[in-house]
Amino acid sequence: MRIAVIGAGAAGLLFSLLIKRRFPEWRVEAFEQNPEGATYGFGVVFSDGALAFLERDEPELSRTIEAAMKRWPVQRIVHRDEQVEVDGNGFSAIGRLALQEVLQDLCRGAGVELRYGRAIMSLDEVAGADLVVGADGSNSLVRETLAAQFLPAVELLTNRFAWYGTAQPFECLTLTFRVGEHGAFVAHHYPHSASMSTFVVECGEKAWRRAGLDRMNDAESRGYCERVFAPDLGGRSLVSNKSVWRRFPLVRNERWTARRPNSGHAVLIGDALRTVHFSIGSGTRLAFEDAIALERAFAACGQDVPRALASFERERRPIVEKLLAAANASSYWYEQFPDKMALEPWQLAYDYMTRSGRMTEDRLRGQAPKFMARVDAERRGKGRGAA
Repeated sequence: MRIAVIGAGAAGLLFSLLIKRRFPEWRVEAFEQNPEGATYGFGVVFSDGALAFLERDEPELSRTIEAAMKRWPVQRIVHRDEQVEVDGNGFSAIGRLALQEVLQDLCRGAGVELRYGRAIMSLDEVAGADLVVGADGSNSLVRETLAAQFLPAVELLTNRFAWYGTAQPFECLTLTFRVGEHGAFVAHHYPHSASMSTFVVECGEKAWRRAGLDRMNDAESRGYCERVFAPDLGGRSLVSNKSVWRRFPLVRNERWTARRPNSGHAVLIGDALRTVHFSIGSGTRLAFEDAIALERAFAACGQDVPRALASFERERRPIVEKLLAAANASSYWYEQFPDKMALEPWQLAYDYMTRSGRMTEDRLRGQAPKFMARVDAERRGKGRGAA
């Protein structure tokens, strides 16, 4: 049995590791177009729930990456320079490169053949594989090549965002809203190592064009964002790593598996299968869960590839669809966030926490009692002193 994994991000590496451990005699190759040590972005964030699933399903990996993680027990929302803390929202973060290195080492130890700097331009290059796993991100070659079978749909959101880093230390996952001369901006920022933080800047299309960001080079864009968020950066600069302004693509596929024209099958996982907006911090979690679910399908079905793929989609799709609905609701909230700048800080925080429709007031009250005490006090008109 030969498996070719296209893409060596979180989904591709974890699946390669798990399937090679399960079936040591199978040949597993992972192809990555970028050189080893290169990665887009800075940090990835996990909720406590995501870490709980990883500890349950892959305890060895969980122990390894948790040792390198930054943790915090609250989420903070800053609006009009006022900080609103939401308790009961535990998160952890790790640098993307650090996570990649952990997975790479484990893959090599298991016997996975990692091929960095090897761009697959056509599926003919892996024609001999019994299974091609498309873990090649939102611009997936595997998905586009077999689009007639996968039936993908891509919706581009209107907001623009750029993924930066900074040496400015932050205490926790924070959303900072700023209104400048050209419009409203929001930064998603959190620490992901002892020396670096992730700093994602987002704004609407109109503000982006009014500010002239569509005409600026990288240094000019960073300079502009540094001025908007000067109160938050403490004099530190922003750091680029392929930090181009993008529109977030909402990707989904009607079918998850396909039959290749010559021989073998194909399946999509991770961002190649579906994307979830970065505001809910679940992209890497879903990628990991995809990898675990696909490996388990093969554990049950062995070399019967069609049966394993059918089992994977049947068991995994309902879970993904539920999370996808919440993620899309969150992304649409951000599309409208400039209209919410008139809200009081506590109102904005409450509106944000209930944005997906999954967080009811009763559930939020149980999860974040201190925050809801503040909300109740504000509603009664007694202010923070009563909270």
